[in-house]
Amino acid sequence: MIVDIDTGSGFCFGVVNAIRKAEEVLEKEGTLYCLGDIVHNSEELDRLAKKGLIVVGHDELNRLHDVKLLLRAHGEPPSTYRIAQENRIEIIDATCPVVLKLQKRIKDAFEKNGEDNQVVIYGKRGHAEVNGLVGQTEGRAIVIETSDDLDKINFNNPISLYSQTTKSPEGFQRIVADINDRYRSKQGFEYYDTICRQVAGRVKGLKKFAGSYDVILFVSGAKSSNGKVLFEECRKVNPMSFLVSDVNGIDHRWFENKESVGICGATSTPRWLMEKIAVHVRHITSKSHD
Repeated sequence: MIVDIDTGSGFCFGVVNAIRKAEEVLEKEGTLYCLGDIVHNSEELDRLAKKGLIVVGHDELNRLHDVKLLLRAHGEPPSTYRIAQENRIEIIDATCPVVLKLQKRIKDAFEKNGEDNQVVIYGKRGHAEVNGLVGQTEGRAIVIETSDDLDKINFNNPISLYSQTTKSPEGFQRIVADINDRYRSKQGFEYYDTICRQVAGRVKGLKKFAGSYDVILFVSGAKSSNGKVLFEECRKVNPMSFLVSDVNGIDHRWFENKESVGICGATSTPRWLMEKIAVHVRHITSKSHD
């Protein structure tokens, strides 16, 4: 059985940077708080928890005082920084530079163009990054998940459309086309493709990888939006693609009468976990051929 790991899969720069910053503090001090999951992968979260990383939610933020708090790559709204300052919390800011740039663009557009210009964000409602983006507009931005949400927009007023950095370019272009179809004055609609090209660029490579093997194991945490998008891209190319979060979700029957397995993952999937799954697959497939 051929078992290969996709060299292009694994942590993106933002996640690598956040984990590096966390490990630096943990190595010196042994304890660090993190606002939300640093990465949407339970195996990696368990590893960091053993080093002393304590994950807290926004509801617990007000009760924290005089501690160090990591802000993950997804970014945060201005309100988080205000609470941290009031509670003497030292922020370790690991917001992805791509997200920081997008936050600034949205904030500047909102402050410059006034209330009549609607800031619209194509993204997942409630996602940490999207919450941070909406926060730049005092909560007034309109979040669009699909074209079914377009009724939230007033098509008589100007529209500025942005995208969550991890959404698919194809999905963004569909939203652009649907808004254009409904917008009367073409002069008032501006859109900005703010999708991270490091993430979007993986789709082409993943499709090629997925088509090169009999079975694809896509390794991702259940909470990863990026993982869901990339997995669907694999499944379009190869119907024998399976989403797994660890070795416990693997069924040996997937490999019956197959000769090759490709293992790939999301931008939140650690390399060591893909390697662990590769070892497991080699073990169970070699036993079946004994």
